Amino acid sequence: LRVSLPAIGYHLLMPFFPAFAARYPEIEIELDFSDRLVNLVEEGFDVAIRSGEIADSRLTARTLGHFRFVLCASPAYLAAQGAPASPEALKQHRVILFRFPSTGLIQPWALRGFQLTGAHQAHAALTVNNIEAMIRAAAAGLGICYVPDFIVNSMLARGELCEVMPGYCERTGAFSALWPTSRYLSPRVRCFIDFLKAHWGSPQKPEMPAGPR
Repeated sequence: LRVSLPAIGYHLLMPFFPAFAARYPEIEIELDFSDRLVNLVEEGFDVAIRSGEIADSRLTARTLGHFRFVLCASPAYLAAQGAPASPEALKQHRVILFRFPSTGLIQPWALRGFQLTGAHQAHAALTVNNIEAMIRAAAAGLGICYVPDFIVNSMLARGELCEVMPGYCERTGAFSALWPTSRYLSPRVRCFIDFLKAHWGSPQKPEMPAGPR
């Protein structure tokens, strides 16, 4: 079973992947983590996991789960610099920006009543094109970052990061499983998609569903 996922997809998949592998040991899986848009048919992928709008009418999509963006910083940074109380206050803080590798554009921060679009509106302590580097820099106290919640939920729970200005982030998104409309949905693909749908965002040791009938 060949699956294409975004580069950060392991945050979502790996917590419950051992349970899937234990329930379906006969299914061999190849995971390809990449942010590029793959051609499922030409490249031989059975299913792709992607976020955002699905523009290709040749693909069938099933929504798996939703996420939201959050602002977060380390406890040490907030202790030293204070926590901003409004989007305008971000101009007095150091921020860590993300540059999309595919376009070279800076990711805007969509906040209630405000949109941070670049370093000219705040002091960019760091700009990176890798999300892992961004959250590690934030955890090290370099500034405030803007990330999908599923990437930092465990760090927030452990106290390595703190959410900043909760309620101000307006952007949400969804992940979907995609497969070619013209292709027969094989039992192994259906098992995989059903498992993802059932356990998306669940604790790290999900119950294993009944096997295929």
